[in-house]
Amino acid sequence: MKIDIHTHIMPPDLPDFSARFGYDGYISLQHQPDGSVWMWQNGQRFRQVQPNCFDAETRLRECAEHGVELQVLSTIPVLFNYWAPAEHALVVSRCLNDHIADVVRQWPQHFIGLGTLPLQSPELAISELERCVRELGLAGVEIGTHVQGLNLDDPGLFRVLEAAQDLGAAVFVHPWDMRGSETIQKYWLPWLLAMPFETAVAMASLILGGVLEKLPRLRIAFAHGGGSFGCLMGRIEHGFHVRPDLCNLHNLSSPRDYLDRVYVDSLVHELPALQELLRVYGPEHVCLGSDYPFPLGEAVPGSLIERADLSPALRQRLLAGNALDWLGLSGQGT
Repeated sequence: MKIDIHTHIMPPDLPDFSARFGYDGYISLQHQPDGSVWMWQNGQRFRQVQPNCFDAETRLRECAEHGVELQVLSTIPVLFNYWAPAEHALVVSRCLNDHIADVVRQWPQHFIGLGTLPLQSPELAISELERCVRELGLAGVEIGTHVQGLNLDDPGLFRVLEAAQDLGAAVFVHPWDMRGSETIQKYWLPWLLAMPFETAVAMASLILGGVLEKLPRLRIAFAHGGGSFGCLMGRIEHGFHVRPDLCNLHNLSSPRDYLDRVYVDSLVHELPALQELLRVYGPEHVCLGSDYPFPLGEAVPGSLIERADLSPALRQRLLAGNALDWLGLSGQGT
C-alpha cells in the first residue's frame, strides 16, 4: 500500500478574486487548448500546470499507474495568500477547502484532504480550522513555513497549532515565499536551496521556541524531508549546549529529543539522504511524499523507498504505516 502525504491540487477554475476585492495579487487561471492551465499573478504568467493538478480523474489514473492507493491533498502554497487582508484570505481559503472536501467526498477511498487557513488572523484561522475538521471532514491543514516573516513560534500561530492539537488535526508544513531568495534568483536556487532553508527555520522555531514542548500531542509533518534541518542537527544541538543563554530558552531537554514528535516526507531524491532521514528522525517518522504533480517531485511516488535496502515491514511503514499514524488513522482503516 502507498499513501502519498505530499500532493498538491487546485480547483479547475477560480473566481476572479482580484476583481472581487479590487486589487492585484491573487492567482487567476487561463485554460489552454492542449488541456493545460496557465496560472497568472499580477498580470504575469506564474506557472503552467497540467490536468493532473486540477482534474481528479487524471490523478486517479496516474495513481493507479504508480500504485498509490491514497493521496493526501493540499493546496499549492502560492494560494496561501497570507499577504492579503485576512477577511479576503478567508474567502479564498474557504473556496479551496470546499473544493478539496468535494473531491474527497467523491472518491473517499483514494483521497484524504488538508485545508488551508488565513494564518494572518489567528481568530479566523482557528474558526476555519474548526470548519475544516468538524464540517468538511478534512484530516487537518497545510500551513506555510512563516506568515509574512512571523515564524511558527509566534504566539498567535501557537494558538492555531494548539487548536490543531485539541482537534486532533494533522498539520503539514510546506515552504513558501522563501526569504532571501531575491538575491539568488539564478539557476532556480530559490527552489533548490531556499526551500530547504525555509523548512529548517520552521522546524527549528517549533523546537527551540518550545512549541513542541508545550504541545506534545501535535501531529506535525514537514515537506521535502524536513529541508536542511536534519543535516544540521549536530550543529543545532551543539549550539544548544554551548550557548544555552541564546538557544535553551523554552525547552527542558536537547533539540534532538523532540525529533520523535515530528514526521518528515521522503522527498530527498537519493538513497543516502533517505538513510540519513531514518537515522535522524527514526523509522517511525518518515512518510512517503512525492510533491505530485510538480517537476521537483518524485516522478514515481515511493520509488526511492522501494529501491532502498529495507525490510518488508519497514518499507511498508514508510510507504503507508507512518502516514496513517500522522493522520491519526492507524487502526481505523481507510
